[in-house]
Amino acid sequence: MRSPTDPPSSEKARKPERPPTREDRLKAALKANMARRKAQAKARNAEDGTGEIEGD
Repeated sequence: MRSPTDPPSSEKARKPERPPTREDRLKAALKANMARRKAQAKARNAEDGTGEIEGD
């Protein structure tokens, strides 16, 4: 049985955090940018009403 002062088992198994590398920062920035663009495209399609391309 655990004591109330013991950290949860998920925190024990966690590795100590290392500072993010340049690649990690770029990956996070790209993911945020793609999510923002996807939300903008979704909002644009919702404004159009149909959500389809008006070429045909």
